[in-house]
Amino acid sequence: MQRSGAADDALSDERIAETLLVLVAGRAPGRSICPSEVARALTPDWRPLMPRVRDVARRLARKGRVVVTQGGDVRDPRADWRGPIRISQPPGSASGSI
Repeated sequence: MQRSGAADDALSDERIAETLLVLVAGRAPGRSICPSEVARALTPDWRPLMPRVRDVARRLARKGRVVVTQGGDVRDPRADWRGPIRISQPPGSASGSI
C-alpha cells in the first residue's frame, strides 16, 4: 500500500479502524460520519490520510461492521466508489458498540 505522507505513516490501519468505529458508534442510529472526521481525529495533516480511511471503511463494510452510503444509497464495498461517502452503523447495531 502506498502511503502519501510522513504524518500518516505512523498510523496503523488498526488505529484508523478503531477511531472510525468509535466515531460511528458515537452517532445515533441512522446517523453517519464523514471519513474526514476520522482523519481529522488522528492527525492535523489529515488530507493525505483520506485514501487510507476510505480503504479501511471499505474493509469494515465488507465485514459488515459499517455501512457506506453515497447520496443516501448503500454502496457495495466491492464496487468502485468516487466522490463523497458517509459511514454509519449497520442496521440493528446498538449505539456505542464497537
